Amino acid sequence: MKRACKICKAIIQAGNICPNCKSGDTTTSYQGTVIIFDTESEIAKKLSIGATGKYALRV
Repeated sequence: MKRACKICKAIIQAGNICPNCKSGDTTTSYQGTVIIFDTESEIAKKLSIGATGKYALRV
């Protein structure tokens, strides 16, 4: 089951520890997803995302 980090909103494929921020504060309850390929894009800047990957829009 996919989980989302409550701190950085990264979507985690396996386990309960976020690989981005090393937080254990995750949940299965999230809405929407966005995939960031370019951290300089307007969407990444607006969502304050600094690393590429898959993220939840609302946690």
